[in-house]
Amino acid sequence: MRLVTWNVNSLNARIDRVTEWFDLLQPDVVCMQETKLATEDFPAEVFAERGYQSAHHGQGQWNGVAIVSRVGLDDVHVDFGDGGDPDIDARIIWATCGGVRVASCYVPNGRSLDDDHYQYKLQWLDRLCADVDANVSDGQPVAVVGDFNIAPDDRDVYDASSHSGSTHVSQAERDKLAALAERDLVDVFREHHDEAELYSWWDYRDGNFHKRKGMRIDLVLATTPVRDRVQRVFVDRNARKGSQPSDHAPVVADLAGDPH
Repeated sequence: MRLVTWNVNSLNARIDRVTEWFDLLQPDVVCMQETKLATEDFPAEVFAERGYQSAHHGQGQWNGVAIVSRVGLDDVHVDFGDGGDPDIDARIIWATCGGVRVASCYVPNGRSLDDDHYQYKLQWLDRLCADVDANVSDGQPVAVVGDFNIAPDDRDVYDASSHSGSTHVSQAERDKLAALAERDLVDVFREHHDEAELYSWWDYRDGNFHKRKGMRIDLVLATTPVRDRVQRVFVDRNARKGSQPSDHAPVVADLAGDPH
């Protein structure tokens, strides 16, 4: 089963690139973030023509998350299931695909350490942990994936010293991310790659992609039953090249076993 997370940074703007990528890579499950569409405006028919079911949680010109699957799409749930107030943004959607419980997450950016949005980010991560606790049973195959807006460690930033005191690398964020590991959610990319300078996001400005100035903030976190099936995981840098790409590249995890 080919499981993918991809911040598409406006699906309307990237639809031709996204469908071309689908046709080339033949993914089984794709979790998208930052669709920037209202829930009802998701182009489900484009994916249905290719044999995929879709579920989308959107809010118009901002945020938006989706799961697109050709191996089943069951028990869809949007927002947090912790019993608290609805999230102010469309940032999380759950579904079961090919026997794996999957969450597509778009973690708040945080903006700066003294901004209210940073506190929202930390609280959001706490709610994600609570959501996992409430919705995932021991031993269940689970993948929590998406744009986490956190570089897990200094290997994941092109120049960690220049980002000191900024969001994405603060210890509080990294501690919240580490709390997911206590729930048996492991960063499978690091299970297969321990080297630095492997990124999934590059700022559009100053030619940062070509200068290899990026961050690895798009993650596939998986419980042991999924982790043990991962044969390879990679960032598809080719999807970041060419005309009008997203500033994020897809992260692809290939799992052994037949999901059908």
